[in-house]
Amino acid sequence: MTVLDFLTDPWHLPFMQRAFGVAVITGLVCGVVGVYVVLRGMAFIGEAVSHSAFPGVALAYAFQGNLLLGGAIAGLTTSLLIALVSQNRRLKEDTVIGVFFSCAFGLGIVLVSTQDSWSTDLSSFLFGQVLAVGPEDVWTAACVGAVLVTALLLLSKELVAVSLDRETARAAGLPVMRLDLILYTVVTATIVMSLEAVGNILVLSLLITPAAAARMLTERLWAMTLLASLLGGTGALAGLYVSYAYDLAAGGSIVCVLTALFALTWCLAPRHGLVARARRRGDSETWRPAREETVSA
Repeated sequence: MTVLDFLTDPWHLPFMQRAFGVAVITGLVCGVVGVYVVLRGMAFIGEAVSHSAFPGVALAYAFQGNLLLGGAIAGLTTSLLIALVSQNRRLKEDTVIGVFFSCAFGLGIVLVSTQDSWSTDLSSFLFGQVLAVGPEDVWTAACVGAVLVTALLLLSKELVAVSLDRETARAAGLPVMRLDLILYTVVTATIVMSLEAVGNILVLSLLITPAAAARMLTERLWAMTLLASLLGGTGALAGLYVSYAYDLAAGGSIVCVLTALFALTWCLAPRHGLVARARRRGDSETWRPAREETVSA
């Protein structure tokens, strides 16, 4: 098989075309949203929301309802409760997240234990079903993604101000609580949108890894947002190619490719990478003895 055949063959299959569409859209959106999650230092919220959707899915499964809708309602309810309770500065945000995260996941386990067996639908929620999406799923992902990205870009300055210093932002008259609620809602919607691509267990990687890689490459917000989006979309696309070529799980392949991209940036980033830091350390050690010799002479 030639390289051209490898690149073009999957596009002859309608289900792969739809999978590529959903995966790339999800990767692009997660890259943008993930930047604000990383800047806020709230990576744990992605894990909390994805797992807090579990009881909603289990409940929807028990009553034969829509799993994604059940997960969305449960995740949004949990994230809004976290945002409200964390306004009490006596408790740190990660502490509040830990309380609600463990409670929601425990409730989900209890609900699942009431069922005699699991269905394919419930398993696909946990591990993703990007190869089974329909045409309406592609359009839904595109429309929801466009709304989420637009909302973040319109409120970018305010969200960054709150992320860097909440008290200063509050003193400047910014509606901190309202901005918290908006950010939590956007993160929840992004996670629910990503469940079809990589599933509940792996969704945190799609949200955090591209933004973390972009953080290694630049200090500028606009550049970080652009890079994270490109890395997310490219990683999702490459992961599906790997999945198709080697008959591997699609969600896991996407996450492995994204992690490999992060490892490359962690090692090779021009200013903050492992190689650049080692080179600077070596230059510093070379310069110091020469300087000491000059002084002693």
